[in-house]
Amino acid sequence: MDLQALENHRTYLYRYALLQLRDPEQAEDVTQETLLAALEQADKFEGKSSLKTWLTGILKFKIIDLIRLKQKEPTATETEQDNLAGLGELEELFDERGHWAAPGVSDWAKPESAMSNSQFWQLFEWCLAKLPLKTAQAFMMREVMGIELADICKDLEITATNGSVLLYRARMGLRTCLNEKWFAGEAQ
Repeated sequence: MDLQALENHRTYLYRYALLQLRDPEQAEDVTQETLLAALEQADKFEGKSSLKTWLTGILKFKIIDLIRLKQKEPTATETEQDNLAGLGELEELFDERGHWAAPGVSDWAKPESAMSNSQFWQLFEWCLAKLPLKTAQAFMMREVMGIELADICKDLEITATNGSVLLYRARMGLRTCLNEKWFAGEAQ
């Protein structure tokens, strides 16, 4: 396996890990662990999926292992989490009404165009980071990683009912945030 081929996916893997972990240092650590594991297990890559998909699978397991370890540690305050995620940079992109004010954004009223807009995904990441940690983790594990609810509940040490509530709150929180900051911004 070519080292450069692995390095080409580093940024994607880091951003993926940062979304889930909200800690740049931990995201960098699991990204490096993923690339190291890929190098060590290069002979196991059969090419049945893309290299990116295979690396993402390794990264998911590294993230889940780290989340399990973090469950035993005290959590940071919301302010500390915002600082860790580097969200201060995005604050300047909102106008005085709290609407997304980035230049060059057009056709906001069409959700399908938002899905291919990189600024939309920046805002999505920002909205996700505003959710409580366990809520965001449950959402990412279910909707991005495709992990079953029973496994999420086991990993986060919560009941199935609590897991369903966290997913509902995550979806409603993201919907509200995106409505206020993205979709409603174009309509006005």
